[in-house]
Amino acid sequence: MGKSLYIAEKPSVAKEFAKALKLNMKSYDGYLESEEAVVTWCVGHLVTMSYPEVYKPELKRWSFQTIPFIPKEFKYEVIQSVRKQFMIVSGLLNREDVTTIYVCTDSGREGEYIYRLVEQQSGVHGKERRRVWIDSQTEEEILRGIREAKDLSEYDALCASAYLRAQEDYLMGINFSRALTLKYGGFVKNYLKADKGVISVGRVMTCVLGMVVNREREIRNFVKTPFYRVMGSFDMDKTTIPGEWKAVAGSKYFESPKLYKENGFAKEEDAQELIAYLKENNAIAGAEDKIHASLLNSEKKTEKKNAPLLYNLAELQNECSKLFKINPDETLKIVQELYEKKLTTYPRTDARVLSTAVSKEIDKNIRGLKNYGYVSSYCDEILDSGSYKKIAGTKYVNDKQITDHYAIIPTGQGLSALNSVSVTAQKVYEIIVRRFLAIFYPPAIFQKVALTIGIKEESFLANFKVLADEGYQKIMKYSFFKEKVETEDKNVSGKDGSDEGTNELKCDPEFLKLLGTLKKGAELPCDALEIKEGETTPPKRYNSGSMILAMENAGQLIENEEMRAQIKGSGIGTSATRAGILTKLVTIKYLALNKKTQIITPTLQGEMVYDVVNHSIRPLLNPLLTASWEKGLTGVAEGTITEDEYVMKLSDFVTRHTNNVKTLQNQNMLYGCFDQAAKYYK
Repeated sequence: MGKSLYIAEKPSVAKEFAKALKLNMKSYDGYLESEEAVVTWCVGHLVTMSYPEVYKPELKRWSFQTIPFIPKEFKYEVIQSVRKQFMIVSGLLNREDVTTIYVCTDSGREGEYIYRLVEQQSGVHGKERRRVWIDSQTEEEILRGIREAKDLSEYDALCASAYLRAQEDYLMGINFSRALTLKYGGFVKNYLKADKGVISVGRVMTCVLGMVVNREREIRNFVKTPFYRVMGSFDMDKTTIPGEWKAVAGSKYFESPKLYKENGFAKEEDAQELIAYLKENNAIAGAEDKIHASLLNSEKKTEKKNAPLLYNLAELQNECSKLFKINPDETLKIVQELYEKKLTTYPRTDARVLSTAVSKEIDKNIRGLKNYGYVSSYCDEILDSGSYKKIAGTKYVNDKQITDHYAIIPTGQGLSALNSVSVTAQKVYEIIVRRFLAIFYPPAIFQKVALTIGIKEESFLANFKVLADEGYQKIMKYSFFKEKVETEDKNVSGKDGSDEGTNELKCDPEFLKLLGTLKKGAELPCDALEIKEGETTPPKRYNSGSMILAMENAGQLIENEEMRAQIKGSGIGTSATRAGILTKLVTIKYLALNKKTQIITPTLQGEMVYDVVNHSIRPLLNPLLTASWEKGLTGVAEGTITEDEYVMKLSDFVTRHTNNVKTLQNQNMLYGCFDQAAKYYK
């Protein structure tokens, strides 16, 4: 009887498979073996695409004569630093007694690519091959994955998209980097007085560079615009109600050109004119310092706020950037470690919901978390109430929103391993746990009162709210956060309004109850009217977390609604690659990352490369193009686009733009662009 071979992506994962199989395995160099099975591993990639000089020696020299370089068949080779493990794996794959191969590399496009390259380079034939697809490394999930493993051929379309993604990055990187370096590298080198002038470009990273440079230039070119709001203080039984004037229908300023927005003027004198008008012949007899005002309308309502959707990788990276000031690459490493220690599910996911199948057994995860001290009592509440039984009918479960994997959630297992991870990793685990358990709680309920107070025909708005029922919010209090200091004003608290409109002010329940007793027409004398000056603010710089979200939601950056709809669901890069792209841009010094704030800014070199690309291969800076390529790869994986169609479009794009760069004669013109950018760098 033949043996089964299990091939994982990493040694640590292979060991988990060996444990789950519960076979009497002995350790050998590079693999484990029993009488029934063999378990081995890659160490990430073992095989890579060959450099151009492997095709022809003359391609080693960068020259316009040798590009565009688009081979009819691509060549691959073993990575020398891991050749020993490749030879071990290759030997096992071709052993006569091995009849079935279980592919256990990471369940995604990149994991598929890692195995297929090894199989291709090893010349494997005549074996039964089965694909193990799992969402966590718990023993039961591993055994389920093995039990339900499908024939590897069912993943051929995913495999094709993986090969095409690599070929696309290879062709664009090699041809465009060579073309732009040959044309403009000397100019960049001389301007920067640098040792080298290599211009590195890529399908994803150049688009990301463009997003950061564009944002920086928007900030530089932004002109602050002042605006003036009129605020009133109204007396209600010796309690002050703050209100903000707004030019609603019926106001003498309704849709007036004097307005900056409906709650403010473009000029201070117009705000002063309004105050003078409101005071004119409107003083209260016997209290000349007060102005007649009355309640025009009082609206009470209840608002429910549901728990947010679960974490996908991008959302988690953004949250960790804000909470812990760590970059996306570090977040990915942490959540990968949590996954490998069985604490959480597969991290490289774009989904923020659960699958129907998982939702039916979700109580296992909750029961396991009873042993996690911070949330033990919450788990008891959820299990006692039975709220988990209804989760399948909520927005948190949706099979249509899942491609490869569902959201990142705790498994409820492996808790003993928490002591072996860093303090930051423990905090990341806690936020994943709390976000998960929150979906089993009812919504938070707010009671709101909106007042409209009138002076003459003008209206002042005041909005107040009270948290009536914490709902899910009671579970979202992180152990590593100190309690916020309560405001001294027991009646109302809140920040000043902005140009975005009237704010809701938090208040205590008693004050809200008092507001609720007000009747239409009630006198609310105005004690004071004042002008508050504000100014428009420029767009914010990206931080490492918001950059990842912007990459994930690239379609939102596209103004054309039809085009935006076409690439809905396609971002720049993938959940597995975005952090690495950002890290590379920082490493090659095109972007700078402030480690304390995680704010991203371009460097002078980065801006110069942006200008070079903008005047040579402008589509590389366009999120539409980059996201549409990603959508095309998804189409190949789903079988809606053929490999030939994709290759034809890719080859045409690379050929046209490479040949176009050859003909350009705009080098001297770029010096003006460089000088313009250099003014902002010391």
